[in-house]
Amino acid sequence: MKEFISPALSFPEGPVLLGDMEFLVVEMGEDAGTLTRVDGKNGTKRRIVRTGRPNGLALDRNGIIWTAESDHPSLLKVSMNGEAEVFVDNYGGEPFRFPNDLAFGPDGLLYMTDSGIRFKDSEKDGKISDDYATYPYKGRVFAIDTATKEMQLIDDDIKFTNGIAFGPDGCLYVNETRTGNIYRYEKAGGRFGDRILFANVNHEGDYKPSRGPDGMKFSKNGNLYCTVYDQGDVVVINPEGKVIDSIKTKGMRPTNLVFGPEGSGDIYVTEVSLGSIERFHVGEDGLPLYN
Repeated sequence: MKEFISPALSFPEGPVLLGDMEFLVVEMGEDAGTLTRVDGKNGTKRRIVRTGRPNGLALDRNGIIWTAESDHPSLLKVSMNGEAEVFVDNYGGEPFRFPNDLAFGPDGLLYMTDSGIRFKDSEKDGKISDDYATYPYKGRVFAIDTATKEMQLIDDDIKFTNGIAFGPDGCLYVNETRTGNIYRYEKAGGRFGDRILFANVNHEGDYKPSRGPDGMKFSKNGNLYCTVYDQGDVVVINPEGKVIDSIKTKGMRPTNLVFGPEGSGDIYVTEVSLGSIERFHVGEDGLPLYN
């Protein structure tokens, strides 16, 4: 196996695989606020553009980088050469609060979570606000047509909507950080139905106000890999919703993951307390992402 070298990263999130050990990530730290290209073969990085506090990323088939921006709440359209523009920043005239994560669906639409709290309201003096756990969240899930800007509201009133992914069953999966829940949405008649509880990733007796599920991806076998922030692991859930494994990360604050190239059986996890990307061999490949 080739050695993987992670450069020092400032609060990394949203990894997207570009090639063998090459990635796009965001650096959300105040000293960065950038989209960054990482070369894991030599441990170098190149910052593409500073946007504020970018979060989730999704790369489409035309090479456009769709970016969930949380500092100036919006969905950004970014080119590889660093040109960035606001694509949309509201739904029906109501401004976004915290665009968080992104995933393309089998229908070609871009799905986005909005955590339901302004990032600036979630922290005070660099620490989580006292009312963070009881804040009246209005987390939402949107479907966005990147050609027409037409939008659909899939769900709302979620307690910090975060990670999002489509499974091999064609269902939409969304997690709720404050509760540890992962929900499944089944589609019928062209629309998604009500949320269905699929799994919970929080370990019993390990409460922290900031703990909860973050980014997640499916394997080809239908297992869901979910990073759990402030729990220090990637929880693996089988297609029946049962937790079957817990992969401990070196740092306690993993934020997201991406599968490596076909045949590698690896996952790459962004982790913010150490400011790095960690690689783990899991023995299965990722479900190809829609774009």
